Amino acid sequence: MLVLARKKDEAIVIGDDIEIIITEISEDKVKIGIKAPKHMKIFRKELLAQVKEENLESASVKVDLEALAKAMKK
Repeated sequence: MLVLARKKDEAIVIGDDIEIIITEISEDKVKIGIKAPKHMKIFRKELLAQVKEENLESASVKVDLEALAKAMKK
């Protein structure tokens, strides 16, 4: 892991087309801006973990297909 110190309005460049800018610093938060190509997906890590957990829960649900088929025929 690369660890860098940055001040407000300073930036980090990743590759040729990603720029991360420090936009605000407060007591316990740092706000960043990200400039990247529109096709590049950018997600918060905790959101991805939540989606992954929900997908695992959905995949583990057992469905009684016979009961479902009967219910749909009514």
